[in-house]
Amino acid sequence: MELDFIGIDPETGKEGSPTAWVDHAHGEIVIQGWNAGAELVARISEASWAPGHAIGIPEGETVIRIPARMVPILREACDVAERTGF
Repeated sequence: MELDFIGIDPETGKEGSPTAWVDHAHGEIVIQGWNAGAELVARISEASWAPGHAIGIPEGETVIRIPARMVPILREACDVAERTGF
């Protein structure tokens, strides 16, 4: 699987770093982030959802947190993915 590294949290240390890639083979943006934690997952699981959408986080999905300072990196990931023409 070819991943195109886009960027890493600019305030990161040497490990545990929120990161963004684009997976060109699958047409996906791949995000590494911090574990959201039980409290946030519980809040999300109780939140209102779009009409017709099941409440909760389905098996096989997860919630991550990334810092807002990574917005420019996420925009770049979206632009790279879009240019790929999925």
